[in-house]
Amino acid sequence: MPQTFTTTRELRFGDCDISGTAYFPSYLDLLNGVNEEFWTHIGYPWHEMIWKERWGTPTVHLTCDFSVPSLFGQTLTFELQVVKVGRSSLTVKHEISCEGEKRWTSTQVLAASDLDKHTSMPWPDKVRETLETWLVAD
Repeated sequence: MPQTFTTTRELRFGDCDISGTAYFPSYLDLLNGVNEEFWTHIGYPWHEMIWKERWGTPTVHLTCDFSVPSLFGQTLTFELQVVKVGRSSLTVKHEISCEGEKRWTSTQVLAASDLDKHTSMPWPDKVRETLETWLVAD
């Protein structure tokens, strides 16, 4: 059954420019934290993958569309959906909103990567099985 991973992040002072508007590089840092939280939620915390198993999930492609500014102190809701599981890649879509109003969206491709060889690798079988339970219809 397809699922959506949902979490929130409050925009802090350091996430915003002098006018109090969210600064887009901070958005990417927040997005990375959401990804890390998703992997922990599905049973694969990054610290274990990286230090014990020696593989990671670097971003290999990223697009973002910003529609409405967000401001210091607002709480953003992040919804992550898995839309494609490849041999060694994963495509996720993010929709970010505040109080029901869409603020920005992102499509991101992550790759399974061997951290010692610095090459892509196929998803471990159990990881692939888990990711496929999150797959939504396109």
